[in-house]
Amino acid sequence: MKAARYWRAVSESLIECELCPHRCRLREGRIGRCRARGVDEGRLYSLSYGRISSAHVDPIEKKPLYHFHPGGSVFSIGSWGCNLSCMFCQNWSISQQGPERMGAPITPPEEVIAAAQQQGSPGIAYTYNEPIVTFEYVVECARIARERGLWNVLVTNGYINPEPASELLSLMDALNVDVKSMEDEFYRRYCGGTLQPVLDFCIQSRQAGCHLEITYLVITNHNDQPAQVEELALWIRDNLGPSTPLHLSAYRPEYRFHEPSTPRHVLDRAWEAARRHLPYVYEGNVLSDKGSHTLCPGCGKELIRRWGYDIKIVGIADLGACIHCRRPADLIL
Repeated sequence: MKAARYWRAVSESLIECELCPHRCRLREGRIGRCRARGVDEGRLYSLSYGRISSAHVDPIEKKPLYHFHPGGSVFSIGSWGCNLSCMFCQNWSISQQGPERMGAPITPPEEVIAAAQQQGSPGIAYTYNEPIVTFEYVVECARIARERGLWNVLVTNGYINPEPASELLSLMDALNVDVKSMEDEFYRRYCGGTLQPVLDFCIQSRQAGCHLEITYLVITNHNDQPAQVEELALWIRDNLGPSTPLHLSAYRPEYRFHEPSTPRHVLDRAWEAARRHLPYVYEGNVLSDKGSHTLCPGCGKELIRRWGYDIKIVGIADLGACIHCRRPADLIL
């Protein structure tokens, strides 16, 4: 086990974890809600440190990141555990499992960076489960990656306290944050968390200078109404900036949710609602024509053409501007 950070002793027999807003209070031998941090001999430890559940080279668009090195790839790693308990989790087989599934040997951070370099990847993505709960490991990997000239990507639910978030963000180049809903009751009822810390983290990420994109899983009969999507789009526009990409992903029945998969016309309707306020809105988990391409907000011409993971940059000049109207493209090449 690896000694955890961001905790305090409440008493001789009680520890409080200060990593995320849950602030779990744990006695000897108990494990936090994330299933990845626990108390042993009066100290808090990371139970998931170096335990890798998955390691793959993925298209950067799979994160999803559409405006950060489009068409590129990234070495991606994940572990087990999550500090939310979303009833509709699409990766529940690793996120909702704990130490009992962590039979894998510990992989030192140096080996992760070496593997990324051997694969020719320009960066590392911390993804698949919730990387926040493996905070110590992600920070160590990210520091070495930055020293070696690799960039770091975080795919996260954003449920973290401001102080550890500040340290984590100082090492990140790009993030995709999953906003589940704009209703706090939704978070409490279906995710085992609250909304405001996620929104605060998004703002903190932007203030830290990180590239930021937002994902919203459109769940049938729960958060799929145009007014709900518009509320998120307006919040993004006003708090993160209108150039922030929004990914509207189709839901499929997983874990404890059995609603029908998101109908295509519902996803299209959500896309239209968000596009009233944001120029960069995409549809995910489907093959979509209008919801895939990046269009220039200035002239409406295609900048990037996508079909699945077939990516072609068709309308951007060498200096990163639209070849038609010369408006600077809102992306990192």
